Amino acid sequence: MCCTIPVLFTLVYQKGSIKLLTMEITINQIAKGDRAEAQACKPSGHITGKKPPPGQCNKENDSDCCVQGKPYTTYKCSPPVTGNTKAVLTINSFQKGGDGGGPSECDNQYHSDDTPVVALSTGWYSGGSRCLNNIKISANGRTVTAMVVDECDSTMGCDEDHDYQPPCPNNIVDASKAVWKALGVPEDNWGDVLQAEAQACKPSGHITGKKPPPGQCNKENDSDCCVQGKPYTTYKCSPPVTGNTKAVLTINSFQKGGDGGGPSECDNQYHSDDTPVVALSTGWYSGGSRCHNNIKISGNGRTVTAMVVDECDSTMGCDEDHDYQPPCPNNIVDASKAVWKALGVPEDNWGSLDITWTDA
Repeated sequence: MCCTIPVLFTLVYQKGSIKLLTMEITINQIAKGDRAEAQACKPSGHITGKKPPPGQCNKENDSDCCVQGKPYTTYKCSPPVTGNTKAVLTINSFQKGGDGGGPSECDNQYHSDDTPVVALSTGWYSGGSRCLNNIKISANGRTVTAMVVDECDSTMGCDEDHDYQPPCPNNIVDASKAVWKALGVPEDNWGDVLQAEAQACKPSGHITGKKPPPGQCNKENDSDCCVQGKPYTTYKCSPPVTGNTKAVLTINSFQKGGDGGGPSECDNQYHSDDTPVVALSTGWYSGGSRCHNNIKISGNGRTVTAMVVDECDSTMGCDEDHDYQPPCPNNIVDASKAVWKALGVPEDNWGSLDITWTDA
């Protein structure tokens, strides 16, 4: 097929580095035949992380390094290429000595940061069938043409050949600095958004509710308590983070004795109701990578800055560790009273509010 194939992407992570910026892009490929996977792309397996030896894992562009014992998902495929394919733009150096590692797979050459080139996740790389073809990337109101020169390996990682970096998610367009510059993205924003799930966020399972024992499930702030036998959906991911991420603001007490339960996950401390702090759903909490970072929350015509101190667990609930409360939905910013006050919400209306947020 020698026609143009439109591909819509939404950005988030990479092979050699995990500087992320979430945005929508469109890609047009000037290509040979394009055979999209007809079936859904499912994980092919997992690998176990190994701690990089001293001097290994180039941290240029804030690259992610493997964590000892952590499981990493692998893929042999990528999502089908359609007229509305979601993906993630990431940043990588293809220069010699850069965080991209060795020479590019397509031509065994290095490429300057000033040259618009990309690597594609294994499925889209398609055994090299897109090598040295041009793709058009549209985002941030601009379009840039870049050449495919490398694979962002989704099948392997955490070894010397991959600079002890994790496997690439299955929906990555890993781009040189020249691509980011051509898209007009301010350099300070290259990498401001932390790691997110590359694939669409779907439920990971369900748990069955258990009735709280007497004296369990603190009902402060009208907290929900699990209902015996009721199924609750769980998630390991959250929607992609953008510059204007939609979420639901809820209220929580991070004080000792409050409905937040034990100390906060980030620092094992309690926090006053008068301090603007939040917990994020599991996907956005991202294994603690946002701990003690500030986020900006916009709602009710105002904006407030708050610090991330805890996880709102979307994967588990209805047990003693979670005060017999249900799993957190995957789109929650669970905030102290100070945040609600700063947003100017009347106290009678505290509880649930549609907001947007972004990393500060």
